[in-house]
Amino acid sequence: MTTADSLEARVQRLEDREEIKALVARYGIVMDDRDIEGMPDLFTDDVHIRSLDGVMDSRGRDAAVELFKGRFEVLGPSNHFTHDKIIEFDENDPDSARGTVLSHAEMNRKGQPMLAAIRYHDRYRRDAGKWRIAERVFSFFYYVATSEYLEALGPGLDQRMRAYDEPMPADIPEKLDSWKRYYGS
Repeated sequence: MTTADSLEARVQRLEDREEIKALVARYGIVMDDRDIEGMPDLFTDDVHIRSLDGVMDSRGRDAAVELFKGRFEVLGPSNHFTHDKIIEFDENDPDSARGTVLSHAEMNRKGQPMLAAIRYHDRYRRDAGKWRIAERVFSFFYYVATSEYLEALGPGLDQRMRAYDEPMPADIPEKLDSWKRYYGS
């Protein structure tokens, strides 16, 4: 927004930003509460949910709900925290925005307490007057048992994705282009 933009447009942008922040927070509460009835309201009809490791991939609101129901089958209680949020609006479409959300989650997976550091790469769209998630891409810095937390953050350890039967490389930061350029890899 520029100083030439009307006060009304600038206030609307602030309201939109706050609505998106509330949507991001509500996502964590809905997931933690296993609120299956509230979940569809988070997403557009054509939502795309996926993870960089390829484990999660669904298209459409109903498929997203089913994907999360499947995840709940292997998770015990969870507690999602959202931290910093970067929200960028599409200057050509007032009903479209992108966001990056830094997040942590505490959960119990397969009977084991675990911690995850997550970056959500989102697209948001105003749909029927409400901001909703149109796309959410999960990338993980770590997903480890609480007993392995300190070890997983040690130098040179990229096998920080331990949610599954075999440890896997984490999605970030080692796979980021900026990381590779800096370290010459």
